[in-house]
This record gives sequence, C-alpha cells and structure tokens, in this order.
Amino acid sequence: MPEQAIEQRLQELGIKLPVASEPAAKYANCVNVNGLLFVSGKGPAGKPKGKLGQDFTTEEGYAFARLTGIEILAVLKSELGSLDRVKRVVKIQGFVNADPQFEEHHKVLNGCSDLLLEVFGDRGMHARSVFGAVSVRDNLPLIVDSIFEIVD
Repeated sequence: MPEQAIEQRLQELGIKLPVASEPAAKYANCVNVNGLLFVSGKGPAGKPKGKLGQDFTTEEGYAFARLTGIEILAVLKSELGSLDRVKRVVKIQGFVNADPQFEEHHKVLNGCSDLLLEVFGDRGMHARSVFGAVSVRDNLPLIVDSIFEIVD
C-alpha cells in the first residue's frame, strides 16, 4: 500500500483515533517479538459496565467490540508511529463478559473483526478465538487482545 494509505482509509471511514489508553495494571501495552506485536487486552472507550445477555444486547456488544478495535488501533498508532507498518493482523482473541445463557459471543466479536477488515483490507483477515467469561476487569462487556505482524 502507498505511504499513509491506512490514515487515508480511516478518514474515509470517518474514524478519528483517540489517544492510546494506558495499561490498567503493571504490564506493557505492547510487546514486540521478532516482528510480531502483541497488544494487551483492551476494552471499549467510555468503560461501559455489564454483561452481554443481561445488561446489553448482541448488537450493543458488536458496537462495543468495534470501539475496542478503535482502541487497539490507537495503541498501534502510538507504538508504531504509522498504521502503515502493520503488515498483517494475525489474531484477535475476545473475552466476552456474558450471562451463562448467552450464545452469541462470535457475533459480538464480529464488531472488532469487521473493523479490522474495513481498515486493513486483505491484510486484516485474521485467526480468532472468542470465549465467554464469568467476569472481566472493571466489569467491562468485553476485552480483546491481539497480535499483528509489523514491518520496520
């Protein structure tokens, strides 16, 4: 992709990245190992609280996952200087704070997956896992951690 292609794509999508969030405890936002950037778990901006299937619908969860994807992009931009350094989205893993009867975890995490595909195109196709959680930190509706292949 040409220089600044991802920044232009964000503008086309109407996405303005926030300031990257800081870690919630004693860990790094990102760790680079041999060209793979591991991004620590992030949640949606605004820090909504509650469980999917109890406090929030699947559609609201999808929107929270999309907001979480934007948080991840902000962390990447802060760490890398340019999102054009992302060669490929390798994997995302979602932990959905859900009522025990909730069964649409995969539909919730689609909010993040769809965003990454919109932003990175073919480079955004990734492996993925999603799990229901009894609880997550700060009672967030979900947390997503991610892995990206990057170039210097």
